[in-house]
Amino acid sequence: MRKLLGLFALLICAPALAHGPTPIKVDESIVIAADPKAVWAVAGKFDGLANWHPDVQSVTAKGGDAAGAEREITLKKGGVLKEGLDEYDASAFKLSWRMSDPNLDALPVSSYTVTFTIEPASAGGSLVKWYGRLYRGDTSNEPPENLNDDAARAAMTSYLRDGLQG
Repeated sequence: MRKLLGLFALLICAPALAHGPTPIKVDESIVIAADPKAVWAVAGKFDGLANWHPDVQSVTAKGGDAAGAEREITLKKGGVLKEGLDEYDASAFKLSWRMSDPNLDALPVSSYTVTFTIEPASAGGSLVKWYGRLYRGDTSNEPPENLNDDAARAAMTSYLRDGLQG
C-alpha cells in the first residue's frame, strides 16, 4: 500500500516537474512627431523593413502584404531571420508576424510573434508600438547563458528598440 501511495504521489507531482519555458513578453514604443499616415507610409509595408530599421541589411519577400506572405531579413551583423505575415490591416495601421524558421546565431530565440501598430499620440504625432511574445533559444530546463530567457529578452528588446529609434 505504501508503494502504491508513493507512486500515486509521484504521478501527481510529475506535471509540475515537467513544465516548459514561460513565454517572454517584450513591449517597446516611441512617439514620433509625424501623422500616423505619414509614419505608416514609411513603415507599413511587410517587405519594407530595410528602409527604416538600422539593423537590417536587406529584405527579400514574396506575397506582398497578404496574410501568409513571407520574408527573409538579412541582418547587418550577419544572419537571416525568416518570418511569415499573419495579419495586415492598413486601415488600423497594424502588422502582425511570426518567426517561421529559428536562426539562433542571428537572434537567440526559438520562436516569436510580434505586432507593430501606429496610432495617434495623445499630445500629437504618432505612438508607434512594437510588442510580442517569444521563447528563449534553448527551451530545455537548463539552457546555456547565450540562449536563456535573459539573452532572448535582451536581444529582442534591442532589435525592437533599434528599429523604433531608427
